[in-house]
Amino acid sequence: MPNYDVHVLSGIVTYPVAVLVGFLLKIYLGVPLELTATSMMLGYAFYVLGSDLPDLDHPDALIHRGSKPIVSVAVGSAVYLWATGWVNISPEWASVVAAWVIGAVGALVGWYAFTWLMPHHRGIVHSLLFAAVYGLLAFLLVEYGLRMSTGEAIYVGLSAFLGYTLHLLLDGSLKLV
Repeated sequence: MPNYDVHVLSGIVTYPVAVLVGFLLKIYLGVPLELTATSMMLGYAFYVLGSDLPDLDHPDALIHRGSKPIVSVAVGSAVYLWATGWVNISPEWASVVAAWVIGAVGALVGWYAFTWLMPHHRGIVHSLLFAAVYGLLAFLLVEYGLRMSTGEAIYVGLSAFLGYTLHLLLDGSLKLV
């Protein structure tokens, strides 16, 4: 099976195919895509990330090991924000430190929960269903998070889906669920 370098480098060099698909869908099928410089650059990022993202379910994969601390910090930060609402110790700095202690415990739980919650390798994460979920999340982030146009968001979502699908094709594991 291909390794990290093969998946990511394949994503890097095959992205022009996603641009071609985008233009063909827009011109010949009337899909309301907007291939602006910004949407194509974001599409490139989501495409390349997607080219290795299915390996998130493998504990030894670089993307798993790299995502685990990011998720842990995000969980810890969210727990900290929640804790600031109910920790009230004097002096004020003690409340902040106590909230961060609680946040650090949340991050620790997030660290272990990340791997525990992952399905087995080449399970449901290696499916077209998750490729579609990834594309939808990219669309929503661009449309509602970045407040870009719907046409740009559709293109970025399509690019995300195609990059994720590239990984599945390289693994020879193209399944619906």
